[in-house]
Amino acid sequence: MYTPAHFAIHSNDEVHRIIRTHPLGILVTLGLSGLDANHIPFELDAERGEQGVLHAHVARANPVWSQCRAGADVLVIFRGEENYISPNWYPSKHELHRQVPTWNYEVVHVHGRLSVLDDERFARGVVARLTRTHESTQPQPWKMGDSSPEYIDGMLRAIVGIEVVIQRVEAKAKLSQNREARDRLNAAQQLDQIGANALAEAMRRAS
Repeated sequence: MYTPAHFAIHSNDEVHRIIRTHPLGILVTLGLSGLDANHIPFELDAERGEQGVLHAHVARANPVWSQCRAGADVLVIFRGEENYISPNWYPSKHELHRQVPTWNYEVVHVHGRLSVLDDERFARGVVARLTRTHESTQPQPWKMGDSSPEYIDGMLRAIVGIEVVIQRVEAKAKLSQNREARDRLNAAQQLDQIGANALAEAMRRAS
């Protein structure tokens, strides 16, 4: 990924924040039919290994788990906040007329090794943790015990667990750091007005 120095993210905490707040990753693999991409919610375990591991599950009917050999190199992409930025949002544009449109965004590329864990206990644990995390904001959180054991067992037989051991991370936050502070802050204010508050806040933190 092309990452100018002023856009690079070096903080592990910031990388983990993006993954955890935008857990639907794009798993890119190279199989028998060439490149493939699957959109999968991941769970990050930052305490495992040197750089952490990602856990997820895929449908048993999805060929990705059977076409990737053990230890295959994979790429998982996590897209954070993003939005179009109009040059009209920069005060300097109205003075110098030397600005162009752009797109601001946060993104994390995780390079790792894939393992297939066709194990019911592992899959159950992944599903239980993902459910607990993403149901936590619901007035009455759904839990696996709300369904009959027979139904849950059948659903678990239809999925396969996967693990990605993280080898290397590239992370980028393009947040108008290369613009004047007044341009960046005014663009953030404009984003607030269209509801892109999280990206606006990230731009205010950028320097």
